[in-house]
Amino acid sequence: MMSSIQTTITPHNQQPYVHRTYPTQEQLDGIITNAVEAQKKWAQVPLAERIAIGHKFIENFKLMQDEIPLDLTLQMGRPVSQGAGEVRGLVERAEYMLSISESQLEDVQLTDTDKSGFRRFIKRVPLGVVFVIAPWNYPYLTSINSVLPAIIAGNTVLLKPSPQTPVTAERLVDALIKAGLPKDVVQVTHLSVELARYVVRSPRVEFVSFTGSVKGGRVVGRTAAEGEGFKGVALELGGKDPAYVREDADLNYTVAELVDGAFFNSGQSCCAIERIYVHESLYDEFVKRFVEITQTYRLGDPTNPSTNLGPVVSLASAVRIRKQIDDAVAAGAKKLVPEELFPIARPGTTYVAPQVLVDVDHSMDVMKEESFGPIVGIMKVFSDEEALALMNDSPYGLTASIWTNAEKNPASEKAFLSLADGLETGTVFLNRCDYLDPALAWTGAKDSGRGVSLSKFGYHQLTRAKSVHMKIKTTKQIGLFSRCFIHCSSNEDSAHLFLLNHPSDCHSLDPKDQLTCNTKIQAK
Repeated sequence: MMSSIQTTITPHNQQPYVHRTYPTQEQLDGIITNAVEAQKKWAQVPLAERIAIGHKFIENFKLMQDEIPLDLTLQMGRPVSQGAGEVRGLVERAEYMLSISESQLEDVQLTDTDKSGFRRFIKRVPLGVVFVIAPWNYPYLTSINSVLPAIIAGNTVLLKPSPQTPVTAERLVDALIKAGLPKDVVQVTHLSVELARYVVRSPRVEFVSFTGSVKGGRVVGRTAAEGEGFKGVALELGGKDPAYVREDADLNYTVAELVDGAFFNSGQSCCAIERIYVHESLYDEFVKRFVEITQTYRLGDPTNPSTNLGPVVSLASAVRIRKQIDDAVAAGAKKLVPEELFPIARPGTTYVAPQVLVDVDHSMDVMKEESFGPIVGIMKVFSDEEALALMNDSPYGLTASIWTNAEKNPASEKAFLSLADGLETGTVFLNRCDYLDPALAWTGAKDSGRGVSLSKFGYHQLTRAKSVHMKIKTTKQIGLFSRCFIHCSSNEDSAHLFLLNHPSDCHSLDPKDQLTCNTKIQAK
């Protein structure tokens, strides 16, 4: 019999942290019903009031900033010293999405092209109930991407957090309710896989937003297709994000940025740097500096403020990551970071030492399949063309970054833009990585998923267009036709004279009236 209770295990000590009970299917039906009924009322709340609640939510969430870092650490293992970044990131994204909400949700007027007596406009209307399935690696950031614009647009939300980070969703909703959000507009749902599939299939759920693995995304997509109707699905999936260091890159800046991009959050980010291509003229120096910085990392207890590299999320993840390293070495790769520098990283634990691999190629999984851990492979390249081909040689297409000195070399900016055009990714960075700007569309290509969050397109995804076409003047206008018809009915000379003196009158008639008029003239 399937368990009705989920248990969150703290990664670094493998001890139970919290337990949550799943609802029965009958209870889940009630939750969905509540969401449907709440949405009807919530959609009638003026947009200005919804936005005001959003701003109050931000203030309430900020009050939790001292509690969140340790709570996150005990749920998913990120060093406590790095937890504040998630609070700042949520606030930045929420503030931006609120700042553009009015302009993105207002009616699109077509007055410039409306004909006399007509009015047309396009409304953005809510979808209904939105099911948000959030991951554990950045639970607040990924949740806010969908939850806030969904409710501001007039939808209600069922929020399913990862079993690894259940408290994050509860904190989020608590801050919303204290801000004045009505009951049942956002409901936290702790669900088993089967119950989650039940919600995805439900005809009363209009949209599903999923962030997670490619495997999980395929399951969500198939399950949604099996249900009644044709609901929308957004899938933010995995990545194998590349970086290319061009020959004029400033290594004093670039190396440290890429080390952080590879190892922050123990590499457990969909847009972490997982493979690096370096121009041959800089390769040796780049690798030397990269390894030197990597060796300074402090891997250990994530509750210790001095730790800057924590465990990976689970024992299973640690086993998978170590296997990817071992397989690469067996195929000819070389490890550059001595394991004895990180004695805590022993088999049977969730601690995985950061590792830099060279002599790698694209026959190895470490350069093709998502690692989601603190490892990176570095390859030497000889041209932009070679680097572009290698960066695109992947089933994923989330982000890519190019590192070149555009500040000093205008030609380098031109080269970047050319490479950006050729890259098969959702986002292309110049001299930065692993960052989501809320003004830009967060999206992917290939197996990295489909759909958009953040930016104005995030609102488009969570609403549908509704066209309104109004014919206001319905009284028949008899001026032009009557004037022309009167002359046509009198005599031939008068008709010809009228046409000569008033050609625009007859030419502007409705085609059938022109035909009548011309027939009269010809008959005379």
